[in-house]
Amino acid sequence: MIEYSTRDGHLIFNVKVVPRASRSELAGEQDGALRVRIAAPPINGAANEELKRLLAKALDVKPGSVTIVSGHASRTKKIAVEGISAKELQALTVK
Repeated sequence: MIEYSTRDGHLIFNVKVVPRASRSELAGEQDGALRVRIAAPPINGAANEELKRLLAKALDVKPGSVTIVSGHASRTKKIAVEGISAKELQALTVK
């Protein structure tokens, strides 16, 4: 189960990123965080932008609703998403 909190209408959760994967995809849950494989290299923010785009598409929100709160240069990032419920977040790990 993905651990999360809420603040000011945003759902906040951790993401563990695997950069330079063969394709960008959600890869389940790992240690309470959403695991995401990103095809883009972690150069000049390309992987972060791909992560935001992928999460926005998976959660059916606008890309501007997804914010990286912390961990911009780390594989573990704290993400805030506006306009989703905990149920929608947990549904990402169910296949």
